[in-house]
Amino acid sequence: MAIKIEKKIVGYSVVKEEEPDAVAAVPAPASEQEKAGEDNVIQMHEKVARPEMLVGSTYKIKTPLSEHSLYVTINDIILNAGTEHELRRPFEIFINSKNMDHFQWIVALTRIISAVFRKGGDVTFLVDELHSVFDPRGGYFKKGGKFMPSLVAEIGEAIDSHLRFIGMLKDDELDEHQQKLVDQKRKEFEKASKAAEATDSSAGSGEFPAGAQLCNKCQTKAAIQMDGCMTCLNCGDSKCG
Repeated sequence: MAIKIEKKIVGYSVVKEEEPDAVAAVPAPASEQEKAGEDNVIQMHEKVARPEMLVGSTYKIKTPLSEHSLYVTINDIILNAGTEHELRRPFEIFINSKNMDHFQWIVALTRIISAVFRKGGDVTFLVDELHSVFDPRGGYFKKGGKFMPSLVAEIGEAIDSHLRFIGMLKDDELDEHQQKLVDQKRKEFEKASKAAEATDSSAGSGEFPAGAQLCNKCQTKAAIQMDGCMTCLNCGDSKCG
């Protein structure tokens, strides 16, 4: 819009497009303020300094491969404490045992895993990687009938339990229909089976029937023959669909 000048011009000055004072006086839009707040959120990365105190959990591993137990301690760091962006993330891992046979590779493994923890991001892939390690001498069944292909895999199981505890992994729970089916199959099997309970030394637990076979999906000795096909009483997997 044109402006008509009716008086004599006695002076002038050039106003810049972005005057610092003018910009500071104008409040930022709400979306920009929210973005600035998100920029202040601390995410896990390798430059995050280790605080003086960390919270953590210790998991006991007892295997038939050794008379001495392993104790896996995972310490967590609390990021953005007291805010809506508070996060608990794994920071370091230690494994201790009286058995010195595995000392060298255990120290190397804990340092590598701790380095991955401090890198941040999605560290849940470690569980699958450790679970896929097989012992050439063969695995073993832990309490509850779950098969462990190696000691390394059981260390991965401890990490899996911890990541579920702090919320980085979600429990694979059965839906209502699957749980109802599993309960029904289990009742039918227990009713049909009149044989006396036998202690299965390989499973080490009476949680599932003594004659149960290994489930290929959840690696638990809980698969039984029902209605002409194998059905798992732990995860509900069935060849019949």
